[in-house]
Amino acid sequence: MTAAAGAPGPAAPPGRRPNVLMIVADQLRADHLGFGGNTVVRTPNLDALAGRGVVFENATVANPTCMPNRASLATGRWPSSHGTRCNGIPLDPASRTLMRSLADSGYRTLAVGKLHHQNMGWEFEPEQQAEILATAPLLLDSTAQDARPRGSGEGWDRWEDREAHEARFVPLPSDYYGYSHVDLVIGHGDHPGGHYLHWARERGLDPDTVGGPQGSEAVYPGWDQVYRTAVPAELHPSAYIGEKAVEHLKDAAGQDAPFFLFVSFPDPHHPFSPPAGYDTLYDPDSIPLPVGFDQDHSHSPRHIRHMVERRGEPGTDPTMTWAATAEQYRHAAAAQYGLITLMDEQIGRILDELEAQGLAEDTIVVFTADHGDLFGDHGLMLKHFCHYRAVTNVPLVVALPGAAEHRGRGRSRALVASPDLVPTLMELTGADQFRGIQGRSFASILHGGEDVHRCALLIEEDQPFGLPGLPGPVRMRTVVTREGRLTRYFGAGEVELYDHAQDPGELHNVAGRPEHAGLERRLTEALVTQMAVLADEGTAPTAAA
Repeated sequence: MTAAAGAPGPAAPPGRRPNVLMIVADQLRADHLGFGGNTVVRTPNLDALAGRGVVFENATVANPTCMPNRASLATGRWPSSHGTRCNGIPLDPASRTLMRSLADSGYRTLAVGKLHHQNMGWEFEPEQQAEILATAPLLLDSTAQDARPRGSGEGWDRWEDREAHEARFVPLPSDYYGYSHVDLVIGHGDHPGGHYLHWARERGLDPDTVGGPQGSEAVYPGWDQVYRTAVPAELHPSAYIGEKAVEHLKDAAGQDAPFFLFVSFPDPHHPFSPPAGYDTLYDPDSIPLPVGFDQDHSHSPRHIRHMVERRGEPGTDPTMTWAATAEQYRHAAAAQYGLITLMDEQIGRILDELEAQGLAEDTIVVFTADHGDLFGDHGLMLKHFCHYRAVTNVPLVVALPGAAEHRGRGRSRALVASPDLVPTLMELTGADQFRGIQGRSFASILHGGEDVHRCALLIEEDQPFGLPGLPGPVRMRTVVTREGRLTRYFGAGEVELYDHAQDPGELHNVAGRPEHAGLERRLTEALVTQMAVLADEGTAPTAAA
């Protein structure tokens, strides 16, 4: 760790366990923030938080998709163990979670914003459904039974269904994955559903009516995911999240019990639709192209070559990875930066309230994201079916409480994974561990210990459908070490290998080259080892036989 300030003092005053404020962004890559090295976007509040905490430069997801990695952030387990291996599979409500353990140990557990532990109601695109029917028809057979049933009772998996929240306010159960109270946002962009929808309607705005590109007077013609929303900044979902978080902090000031407050922004996930005043903060023409935007993809996997051959053509499915032109990239980046600045302002509002209520000296503050976004790297946009660093590397800041001179400050290059946050926070709060946690605590790094954590990280991605050049179902496994990155597309015969010593930007796939045979062998061994390490040990044996 560089620029460290020495070992911090105790995490909280004697006799009181620290509060935890955990802030999560959606689809935000690590270098789209000021403290992440971006010289264009303005994020003064997050930069200040980073200045008094530890920034983990190599924080990596367990899975670069919303539901799987959010479940990993809750359980400390990889998707192959907790079961939410792709979007569309609700996390088992009986799962042991960080929030449930904290609640059992006396914490008030609260959530504001997007959770995405259950389905939001989106259907498969027609071409995806056709492919699933052709390759894995049992997945869509409503009469077939799951090998491992999840949940029980009618409607157990409908708490985050957008349609259910449209007609009336639907409060969530008092033990929702361990949360005692949730102020819910469902979806992304300028007109999500959930509790936000009713909050906005009470203030005279119906986001369903004015939100979306159809309500905008400024839609970028190059991609319908880029537009200025008609929803004003003060009624934007980010403002709702800021307001509700502030309310909970005001309430917490009068409570004896410590709190765990999970604040989850649905931004800057696409659509990139900043409100008026934020849509013009950044000039598209002043945004530089990322390294590798026009790289040679002749040795890249077939599906990536297929995208690049159709540069400038967004797919009919707005969630799928595609190759953008320079103009498309710059307009999307300018809009996304506006959303990031809006989110940063709301985070500043929350952190100011933490100080105003006298809670800052007792509170651990965490900032991270559920996954990244290619956003122009290698000429590509969005996230699925490729494990470039822009997708898998997420921002992570942890700021311990205590007097300023004792806070751990610096940057760590240790390899840490999203599931590692669960045992770290359990150690810092004194919550009881549970069987099956696969993450590893990095609390010692926060206290000024050795800047070493993992020698290798495993990234999983499973999708029931594919795309041109990569037929489904897709099973990808990636290992990242100090030496490089290896990705295997099981069943498709594709392999990616990058030598980080010579090619940190991952511009040259050297899989199969004789001169890199040693590296490929070492990373293959690391991949197999990490897959074996993640065998599920969440159930204890009770006898020898």
